[in-house]
Amino acid sequence: MIILGIDPGIAIVGYGVVEYIKGKFRLLAMGSIETPAGIDVEERLQMVYDDMCELLDTYRPDEMAIEELFFNTNQKTAIAVAEARGVILLSAVQRKVPISEYTPLQVKQSVVGYGRAEKKQIITLVGMILGMEHAPKLDDTADALALAICHAHTGGSRMRNYFNEKKKRLL
Repeated sequence: MIILGIDPGIAIVGYGVVEYIKGKFRLLAMGSIETPAGIDVEERLQMVYDDMCELLDTYRPDEMAIEELFFNTNQKTAIAVAEARGVILLSAVQRKVPISEYTPLQVKQSVVGYGRAEKKQIITLVGMILGMEHAPKLDDTADALALAICHAHTGGSRMRNYFNEKKKRLL
């Protein structure tokens, strides 16, 4: 199963693509979609949408895991991030990619085993789980990979259904 993890944002969208088969992970791709400050939000949303469509068309994930939004402070930023999240979800829905959402607490619990883990712990364990020589440098990318790992660990029943459906099609 190929899982696309997404850490949504308007300035930076982190992404990680992993393959998860029989309890083993293989890193396929990771990176970020970045939009420049100082341009209209509509242009930034178009850039996020276009790049997401390209990612989805390139890697053809079986499922997508995305972080639920949580904001304490800046409402203006919250709205722009929510709009970016909307175009990200739209790009996946248009391609019929099932979407699962996870809170930061769920991701930390799944990857580190502790829901209040620090960012450095997550980055280190993501690198170890995926057998990376160097842990991801960008927090957004590490978070996206952590989302994909979380989905593989917690989305078991959905994956079992996926493999059962594939078997039926082959018979």
